[in-house]
Amino acid sequence: MVNVGIVGATGMVGRTFLKIMEERKFPVDNLYLFASAKSKGEIIKFNNKEFKIEELNEHSFDRPIDIALFSAGGNISKKYAPIAKEKGITVIDNSSAWRMEDWVPLIVPEVNPEAVHGHQGIISNPNCSTIQSVIPLKPLNDKYKLKRVIFSTYQAVSGSGVGGIKDLENGLAAPYHNKYPHPIAFNVLPHIDDFLENGYTKEEIKMIEETKKILNDQDIKITATTVRVPVRYGHAVSANIELENSFELEDIFELFRNSDGIEVIDDPANNVYPMPILAEGTDTVYVGRIRRDFSVENGLNIWIVADNSRKGAATNTVQIAELLINK
Repeated sequence: MVNVGIVGATGMVGRTFLKIMEERKFPVDNLYLFASAKSKGEIIKFNNKEFKIEELNEHSFDRPIDIALFSAGGNISKKYAPIAKEKGITVIDNSSAWRMEDWVPLIVPEVNPEAVHGHQGIISNPNCSTIQSVIPLKPLNDKYKLKRVIFSTYQAVSGSGVGGIKDLENGLAAPYHNKYPHPIAFNVLPHIDDFLENGYTKEEIKMIEETKKILNDQDIKITATTVRVPVRYGHAVSANIELENSFELEDIFELFRNSDGIEVIDDPANNVYPMPILAEGTDTVYVGRIRRDFSVENGLNIWIVADNSRKGAATNTVQIAELLINK
């Protein structure tokens, strides 16, 4: 049994942590829930028991916690993860705060579970769209070697938390926006996170750099355009892939069918393909629209869909915690 702390327990991902832990029968002994001052005293149920939310502070980790799951934003992680680490607690952080630090493992359990070994107290959970993308890219890279990848994402509003969902739902009745710079209802925004001087957004750079780190291959040429769409849950990614080695399309199908975490849904003649509405509430990465790109040698197109709040965030985090337990 493990003593677990959750930072950001009242947020969308924090609550999903608890739901996933219940579903997977995660072996919790003592549970400690932390959030901001406005949530102090709130009661949350877990495994038919009631737990009171505590206000997060510098002394929150002065107790025998083994693993702390963080999902309260980068600034909170930067401040409190080192405090927890110094207390001997292993932090699994869901923000972007530590992902590109050389000493911090960035883990997707189906792709690089071995990275959990030798961690130095902080482990990062990758970006949601990166997680679902690297799961099918891993077997392709192992067998055919990735040369170039072009990502185009179609990301649900829940990736922005409760504020994103409110922008969508409130905007269905009349033009409305608070979280986003423009209305998202009946609209598409080619803008996720802040723009950088090079014209890319931070979200696009995350996908590029995190993919290389997780696959442990800095030579892959990657570019990305990330887009917010009026969908509540479920990110979709179009991946245009150039491989080093030749392939037969039926072998690609077989490769994906035999890969952990992937379900192939690909019957276009009957209008069967992955969609966010099918992925919602599941932990599977769905792959479809698998077809050859005839414009380039050894080119391949695939369509990837997953529930961003589960596999793209909470489930992947809990799976990392399970790796720690097994280790």
